[in-house]
Amino acid sequence: MPSDENHHDKNYQDKILRVRVNAKDEETLRAVLRDERPDVGGRPRTHADGSVGIDAYVSARKAEALEQPGVTVTVVGDATAVGKARQAEVGEGDRFADPSAVPRGLGDKVED
Repeated sequence: MPSDENHHDKNYQDKILRVRVNAKDEETLRAVLRDERPDVGGRPRTHADGSVGIDAYVSARKAEALEQPGVTVTVVGDATAVGKARQAEVGEGDRFADPSAVPRGLGDKVED
C-alpha cells in the first residue's frame, strides 16, 4: 500500500493506480469486488495456496478501501503516469497522409 509520506498527498490520492487484489478465497474476492466495484483488468487467477487475485485500476483512496480482513492490495504501478507517458508518444497530424496530395471534394478555392 502507499507509504505514509504519500498517504496524505492530494496529488497522490487523485492518481489512478494499478493494484493487485489478493483474497484468501473466491468468496472473499467476490464480496470485495461487489462492495467496492473497482475497474478490474483481466480475469481472476487462483494461486497454489487457494488464494485468488485480480488486477484493478483504482484511485489511491479506493485502494485503501479495498484492504479488508482476508484481502491484501499491492500497488503494481501508477496508471496515471503510464497514460501520460503514452500520450506523449502520440504525434499530431495524419502520419499516413501523402505530403504532396491535393485536397479533394467539395469546397471553395480561395484566391489571395
